[in-house]
Amino acid sequence: MNKITLQIHCEDQPNIIASVTNFMALNNGNIVYIDQHVDREQNIFFMRLECEFGSDSFSIESFKELFKNALVDKFRFKWRMYSAEKKPKMAIFVSKYDHCLYDILGRYNSGELFLEIPFILSNHADLKPIADSFNIPFYHIPVTKETKKKAELQQLELLESYNIDFIVLARYMQIVSGMLIDKYKNKIINIHHSFLPAFVGAKPYHSAHKRGVKIIGATSHYITEELDAGPIIEQDVAHVSHSYSIKDLIAKGRDLEKIVLSNAIKLHANRKVMVFNNKTVIFS
Repeated sequence: MNKITLQIHCEDQPNIIASVTNFMALNNGNIVYIDQHVDREQNIFFMRLECEFGSDSFSIESFKELFKNALVDKFRFKWRMYSAEKKPKMAIFVSKYDHCLYDILGRYNSGELFLEIPFILSNHADLKPIADSFNIPFYHIPVTKETKKKAELQQLELLESYNIDFIVLARYMQIVSGMLIDKYKNKIINIHHSFLPAFVGAKPYHSAHKRGVKIIGATSHYITEELDAGPIIEQDVAHVSHSYSIKDLIAKGRDLEKIVLSNAIKLHANRKVMVFNNKTVIFS
């Protein structure tokens, strides 16, 4: 059984759903999932569809060509089609914090994440023992102000050599430059606390504790050149009280970061996210 996942967006217009579903039926496809959304403000139609094909001779490349010739020009689709059996390759970038890394690798090891992790990369060597314990290659590429461009060229070379599909910054404490962002547009996922921009700096939890915050959160988003302003994939919050110490706040915040990041990874790996004008459409 061959299964494809199709993502479409275009200007909203009549007969899109009927045309796409009829095309799948005429080509012996069995639709097992379909969902759509219309952004009324921008008049944009979004669709995500999963379809199965029983023929042993099915070729996704040939099918893409058929789909393009039949419908793409007619409706002016912006579209992507994936083989649902092919696991995307995800690189993990980390620094010294290990909570997100442990969580991702635990879920990966248990088969919860539909993806491959070819390597882990860090600007510090501290977390190499974790990578070794999970038998995943670890690359240490130090980054300083003077070596940043050279380091990113090395990173890019690694990413290309492993045919990486997307990157997760699992508390990677470096600003990623436009060179990587352009190469992996809407394919670099970040995680951070949701105090921004109220409590910036190295110790946001200390500042939040001093102000007596009653709610904390975490946000996972695609990175853009505008810091922490990319399309949001997943968010969550938790209530806290005056009884929480700074240590309690940090522990609760890290729990949120782990959950939010893992959910964002699942959504991206399962091709359930579509981005349009710095905003995401998330399909169930």
